Amino acid sequence: MFPVELSGTRARTLMWAQESEIDAAALQQLRNIARLEWVHGVRVMPDVHLGKGATVGSVIAMRDAVAPAAVGVDIGCGMESVRTDLTAADLPDDLRALRSAIEAAVPVGFNAHKNPVQVNKLAPGPSGVATSTLRTGWDRFWSAFDDLDEAVAPRESKAHKQMGSLGGGNHFIEVCLDQDDQVWILLHSGSRNIGKEIAERHMAVARKLPHNQNLVDRDLAVFLANTPEMAAYRHDLTWAQEYAARNRAVMLALVSEAVRKQFPTREVRFDTPISCHHNYVAEEKIDSVPMLVTRKGAVRAGAGDMALIPGSMGTRSYVVRGKGNPESFQSASHGAGRRMSRNAAKRQFSVADLVAQTEGVESRKDAGVLDEIPAAYKNIDDVIEAQQDLVDVVATLRQVLCVKG
Repeated sequence: MFPVELSGTRARTLMWAQESEIDAAALQQLRNIARLEWVHGVRVMPDVHLGKGATVGSVIAMRDAVAPAAVGVDIGCGMESVRTDLTAADLPDDLRALRSAIEAAVPVGFNAHKNPVQVNKLAPGPSGVATSTLRTGWDRFWSAFDDLDEAVAPRESKAHKQMGSLGGGNHFIEVCLDQDDQVWILLHSGSRNIGKEIAERHMAVARKLPHNQNLVDRDLAVFLANTPEMAAYRHDLTWAQEYAARNRAVMLALVSEAVRKQFPTREVRFDTPISCHHNYVAEEKIDSVPMLVTRKGAVRAGAGDMALIPGSMGTRSYVVRGKGNPESFQSASHGAGRRMSRNAAKRQFSVADLVAQTEGVESRKDAGVLDEIPAAYKNIDDVIEAQQDLVDVVATLRQVLCVKG
């Protein structure tokens, strides 16, 4: 059944969704992307929907070029998860105290830590979450801030304080149960304000370059290889992708500590975390040719790659293992994908609808998160079904607690 080829494109565009199921604006956006002379091919995931400049759920392979919009403004946004040795039977009937503890440990929305997190104090003990991202390289990482675009220099203090914070929108922290009732921690976040400012700065530069003046959509402006503009963007992008990965590692450690404190009479143990970007650039070989591959709302699903595909705050999420399908450029979806805009969701649904759709989940149930109501998203089970040739399901997670900005 899949993939199907999108009609009316210059570069070959294969989709893991039916053309009739994608709104007209997103289809036109995909065709605009495929018209770019530098594009070798486009792959479209089943969670596809309209994005800013480039479509969410798109994988674009370019020769000697990259479009910042094909990464997006939340550079390095992605997922992190870890399985614990707790089971459903260990959890209390009322999870409000645990949600409060997580919200106290991790700032949400526009908030940040009052003071930067002392990562050396997060050094894990025998029951802690341990990753090389959390333990090493901090001096090197922060010293590189001085080499970023000078426009973001005033944001260094904010970047320090937002390290280990969630943000808003579709970002979340969840406590979930798998098919065996094992407890998992799952979280979704990115590079916070510093990634956004880096992206917007370079997008503005790209729009002004001469080779981008006749594009059908100036939001698809590209940088070209062997130019100072490309070098500057790649440098800052790489740093922002690392910021996002470190941000998730710090958050996972903070949440894990909050979970441990809820069980003072036992030692809670954690497996090796799973982490993946889904807004990023990578150098990969496509059809045996070196390419710059952008994934915006898509994960790498090479053979054996572990990834996380979340649903919404009232449905399931999936832990998956990539099959390495070359037709998809070794990619898979990053989530369920929105089926309606945030404003449309607010117009169509009420708080009572939100309460009903998140029944059994300890979470916010107010107008502030109404745009994240499960019905605003595609059916995650259908999205997983559409990509059986891309990933194998390792675990199915159902959330019992959800923290949102």
